[in-house]
Amino acid sequence: MSIAVYPGSFDPITEGHLDIIKRSAAIFDEVIVSVLINPEKNGNFNVEERVELIERVIKNLDNVKVESFYGLLVNYMKERNAKVIIKGLRSVSDFEYEFQMALMNKKLDPTIETVFMMTNAKYSYLSSSSVKQVAMFGGCIDELVPHEIASDVIDKISRK
Repeated sequence: MSIAVYPGSFDPITEGHLDIIKRSAAIFDEVIVSVLINPEKNGNFNVEERVELIERVIKNLDNVKVESFYGLLVNYMKERNAKVIIKGLRSVSDFEYEFQMALMNKKLDPTIETVFMMTNAKYSYLSSSSVKQVAMFGGCIDELVPHEIASDVIDKISRK
């Protein structure tokens, strides 16, 4: 059974993230969307909220589940018996950063592979940061985040 982990902060999940999740679910037996707990970052959504938002948008994907984790990704993957890290790439700058991370993960555990998935061109500009900024200034986020969570994102951002 092939288990892949798609790690990230997902603050909030975007249509680009969801596209990577769906494409990964078509390739791997099981995909674990893993929300990183980073004590150095103060996200708009707490970890539990991010997990809940993702669960709502992936509810029809039977081979996808959502968890949160703290610590080294390679240790988390060992606990889940996962051998593949999925990373979405939008640009060359994404690749440079993710390539370094992939090499570090390979150094820490040579049995783990990183699979890079190119973003769908229609999401190449999209990031969680840009979604938050658009929402903060009252812009339309309908095609930026899954419709199931758009009102949650607007409500949360407008209260900050």
